[in-house]
Amino acid sequence: MTPEIKELLERAKLSQKAAANLLRDDFASFAASRAYYSMFYIAQALLLSKGLSSSSHSAVIAAYGKGFAKTKLLDPEFHRLLMEAQDTRNIGDYGMIGEVEESEAQEIINWSKKFLKAAEKYLSQAF
Repeated sequence: MTPEIKELLERAKLSQKAAANLLRDDFASFAASRAYYSMFYIAQALLLSKGLSSSSHSAVIAAYGKGFAKTKLLDPEFHRLLMEAQDTRNIGDYGMIGEVEESEAQEIINWSKKFLKAAEKYLSQAF
């Protein structure tokens, strides 16, 4: 595994920890954002394992869908969850109406943990 991939996975873990802390302190919108970023870093790490990279959120999500969901290298459900997490993050970060609920933020944190576990398993077999 390359140092860049390891760094992205470490960022993902730190984002999960930050999300849990923010949620504990009643900052659900910010927790959802950090949990989404955890998933985003995981997707970036997976793409790097195939020699692909992008910093654009939409490009990463699209490339992940093409390279991992459509090919079923990982459960296609993770692609849907990544897109849902981005939508929730956008509401929390940019939405003027409504707030992210605590249960929604917790759900994204859980998705992120499952995604990380699947990614680490895939990457351990790829390298």
